[in-house]
Formats: sequence, C-alpha cells, structure tokens
Amino acid sequence: MTLAIDVSGLSKHYDGRAVVNSLDIALAPGRICGFLGPNGSGKTTTLRMLCGLLTPDAGSGTCLGLDLRTQATQIRRQVGYMTQRFGLYEDLSIRENLDFIARLFELPQRRLAVDQALERLALTGRQQQLAGTLSGGWKQRLALAACLLHQPRLLLLDEPTAGVDPKARRDFWDEIHRLAAQGITVLVSTHYMDEAERCHELMYIAYGQVLARGTQADIIATAALSVWSIAGPDLQPLVPVLQQQPGVRSVAAFGNTLHVAGDDAALLQAALAPYRQRAELQVTPAKASLEDVFIGLIDRVQDNFSQAA
Repeated sequence: MTLAIDVSGLSKHYDGRAVVNSLDIALAPGRICGFLGPNGSGKTTTLRMLCGLLTPDAGSGTCLGLDLRTQATQIRRQVGYMTQRFGLYEDLSIRENLDFIARLFELPQRRLAVDQALERLALTGRQQQLAGTLSGGWKQRLALAACLLHQPRLLLLDEPTAGVDPKARRDFWDEIHRLAAQGITVLVSTHYMDEAERCHELMYIAYGQVLARGTQADIIATAALSVWSIAGPDLQPLVPVLQQQPGVRSVAAFGNTLHVAGDDAALLQAALAPYRQRAELQVTPAKASLEDVFIGLIDRVQDNFSQAA
C-alpha cells in the first residue's frame, strides 16, 4: 500500500533556529491524524512543506506518491489546504468565491463542481451571501467547500475549528469522518482534546520534534502516568504546593477537581498522603486522559526550550 504521506528527516530553520527538526511522518490513506502541540511548535510549517508551499531545508519523501521536492506543483493540485485564518475574499459571495477557486484549478465542469460543493456543505441557501458577513462556523464551511472543489486526495487542515461553536465543530468533524470513509486522508492540527479523541491516530510535536505518536490508547499507555483526583473546597492554594512535591509532574484544574499526575506511582502517593487525611478533601485514583498526558509533555518541553534558549 502506498502511504498518503511518507516523509523522513523533514527540517526547516528560520534565523538559525530549527522550527521543524528531522520530522518523520507516515500516514496511510483514509486515516485521520491529529497534529497537536503548543503554539510555535512547527505544525503550520510542517503542513506548508507537505503541500508544497515551503521547501524543506532537509529531508525527503513523498506526498500522495509524489516527490516532496521535485513534484511540489503536482502535489498542490491534489491537496486541499485549509489555513488558520479565513483566506477567501470577504467582498465576494459564497458562490463567487467557489467559482474563483474552480477557475484557478481549471475545472472542466466548473458550474457543476460549485453546485456540488454548495450542496455538500449545505451552503446552497446562502450562496449569494457575502463571505465577509458570515459567522465563524459558516466561514469554516465555505473554506472546507473550497478545499474540496478539486476533489483532493489529502486534506491538510490548520486549526480549522478555532473560534467555532460546539455544534459547528461537531458538524465539521462528522463531515471529516465521511471524507475519510471515502479514502481521503486528513492531517488536522487542533488544540481541542475532544477533537483529538476523534482522530484515528495522533502526533504530538513541540518545537519541531515529535514527543508522542500513535492511537489515543497507545499514547496514554506509553506515558504510564499515575493520576489522582482531588476534590473539595478552595483547591487553588494547593496547586503551587503540590507542584513542588517530589513525584508530581503536573497539577491541572478540571472544574471543581485537581488532576495530579506523576511518573512514579509510589512517589506520587507519598506526596498526596497528607491530603488524604484531610476530611474536607476527597483524594481518589483517576484514569489518565490525553489532557493529562499533554499537559505533562507541555511542561516538560517548555522547561527544555527555556534552557536551550
């Protein structure tokens, strides 16, 4: 089976700093891969290299079976790339924007392609509305419709649901799964853990390097975190105290509880022992979540980045 993305050693530097540092990606057709990491971790730069908008400083491989370096133009014609910010013309209508994109791709049946895109994303009733007057959710639909006009085999989506309401986000992800079921491969960057959980597999990068990859279950199992939950009144003063205890990797507030995570179960239990004696607190074992894992990873790489800077 030919991989949809098969690259190794992908690197990009700006001002002497490695924004992407020797990154390997292997993604099979029809898979949805969540691309996670803190701001500035190299996600957008990676997506731009994969779709042929940026040339890597180092590394090689293929995207849709085409050479990343020598066949970038052919790759661009088979990839749908959705940027973080809305990139269409706000003074054109929905239909006019889609017609413009169809012209750029020189689609032979332009009107039919636009009609199909409008129908697919439920935009037909709004097709004469100016793009600049659309809400965030409708702009997102228009941007996705534009990505799909030329029937791409790979979608690269850069934080596509940022600032969009929960209903629009769910509709968007339902459509992404329908596309994947048709064999379209999706690499999507997101900061939302509920969206990460809807991906077939995940890749977590920080400052250009992969820290974790695999399915949700794989990543949680590999992290091997011990996690406890603390519930009770006025928990915030406990956070800085717990963060200084041996065996505590991270402390995060989740509603009215704290999740305290560590790598060593015995050390963590010892750190929490005094709190288990307090009547007003309920200290109980908890299951590690993706958020627990990623908070721990973020804390770790932020420290490393500070030391390297």
